[in-house]
Amino acid sequence: MANTTNSINMQSDTARFNMIEQQIRTWEVLDPKVLTLLNDLPREKFVPSEYAGLAFADIEIPIGFGQTMLSPKLEGRILQALNVEKTNTVLHIGTGSGYFTALLARLAKQVVSVEIEAELSAVAAKHLADNHISNVVLKVTDANSGRLTTVAGKKILYDAIVYTASSPVEPVGMREQLNVGGVMFIVLGVAPVMRATLIQRVSETGFREDVLFETCIPELINAPQVKQFEF
Repeated sequence: MANTTNSINMQSDTARFNMIEQQIRTWEVLDPKVLTLLNDLPREKFVPSEYAGLAFADIEIPIGFGQTMLSPKLEGRILQALNVEKTNTVLHIGTGSGYFTALLARLAKQVVSVEIEAELSAVAAKHLADNHISNVVLKVTDANSGRLTTVAGKKILYDAIVYTASSPVEPVGMREQLNVGGVMFIVLGVAPVMRATLIQRVSETGFREDVLFETCIPELINAPQVKQFEF
């Protein structure tokens, strides 16, 4: 039994190494902090058991309810762009299996992670507990319901906001929830043309917007849509 366990661990270590070297580094993810994190946090423990053999593959892994885990290289690229620090409070839209939430939690002071499917949020909670991650607040709600903007009548501000699902248009009011100097990552547009976009709050009223790369990921449930012109 011990030999079997050691063999599985060696296979996982090799697959993890290849994921980092062949997928993530080659996609211009070179931040040592990010690479170390992706090596240290066991991705395979957040993957549904039927897809355990694909934990390190360059694919989006189904996790139920029509949702998927992002590919490893995209996860790395997002983390590098956000540059989360230990003093930061982060809002994550799209908890999913909890893996990306866990990555953020290892980097940040606190993470608030939102998931519309209660069953997925419960699975994520178990994954986080199993990996001894306790600086996460999980919320089950529709990210576009407006309930994320205030608590007890007070506006909540974050150092980083990240969407791990796309939106045809930018959700109203979310960039205003950034602290000055904070950043928001979101993939905007509709297939086949989507733009990974980083929005930085540079002052109380000013924002800078940069398109980082093109990609295509599943759309956020109940995402705001492009308004159609009526003639």
